This record gives sequence, structure tokens and C-alpha cells, in this order.
Amino acid sequence: MRNRPIPGSSGIVRTMSLLGDPVLHAPCEPVTEFGPSLARLVEDMFATMYEARGVGLAANQIGVPSQVFVFDCPDDEDVRHLGHVVNPVLVEADGITVRGSEGCLSLPGLEAGTPRFDHAVVEGVTMTGEPVRVAGTGFFARCLQHECDHLEGRVYTDRLTGLRRARVLRAARRAPWARNG
Repeated sequence: MRNRPIPGSSGIVRTMSLLGDPVLHAPCEPVTEFGPSLARLVEDMFATMYEARGVGLAANQIGVPSQVFVFDCPDDEDVRHLGHVVNPVLVEADGITVRGSEGCLSLPGLEAGTPRFDHAVVEGVTMTGEPVRVAGTGFFARCLQHECDHLEGRVYTDRLTGLRRARVLRAARRAPWARNG
């Protein structure tokens, strides 16, 4: 995927960072400047997420080490959740733990059963600095936890153990997009 404009959109599709890229494995920096450049970043993130057919995207997945994520994700009742969070903090992650299939735009084509809580709440601000609180259950709770993990320098494979972890990492090494060397 290359940086390119999307017809009918103000966003630019950015190049996706893939597993092994150092930006994915380091904590992101808090956003301190709110203005047009942050708004453009959020637009670009939505354009990139939609082009890749994802339901969430963290800024470091497009090489920007800032605490921002976007989402357009259904919950288990097919209710659509659309938005973004700047400087998010996962303030609640509780309920039952569900091991569900999880993928990632930075590991295209790979999935693994990953344990996540069935309820999550994230607090942060919008691109204009207004406070925001986002709560989710089911699949949307998984998305919120997944994106917060990204901003802390973790990918879903870091939550796997044993054979599940070994299998997905082996598949990642063999994937056509894998970084060699």
C-alpha cells in the first residue's frame, strides 16, 4: 500500500507498518498539539483503515508514533461504533475473558484466538481536545483493547502463548509481506 489520495475523500491512504517495524514495538507519544495536522492525520487514518478493510487503526500502524486511534467497528449486536480517540487510556477492561479470532492490518491475512475481556472503556479526547469516553462490549471491546495495545507498543501476538503464538509467528515469517533479515 502506498501513500495516495482516495477519490471523493480528503484523506490519504498511507503505507501500513508491518510486524517487525520498530514503530509497532515502542510506546507512542502523547499528542500535545491539536489543529489541522492532527485532523489530517485522523482523516488519513480513516482512509487507510477503509482501504485495508479494517475496523480499527492506530497511528503507529502508519508509522506515526502518536497516541491516536480510529475505529468503525460493530459490536456483537451489529451496532456500528464510529470515531477516534486521542491520548486514549483503557480505564476498564473486565467481564468474562473471551478467546476470539483476532487479526491485525499490520499482520495481513493472519489470525489467532486471542484472549480479551468482553467489556472495555477508553477515555481520551477528540482531535479538537474535547473529552471523550467510549465503551464497548463483545467484538467492539476487543477492538478498543487491540488499538490501545498498539499505542503501548504491543501487537496481538504479544498476548499469545505456547502453540498459538508459535504458529502465528511462524506464519508471519513465511508471509509474502515479511521483512527478511
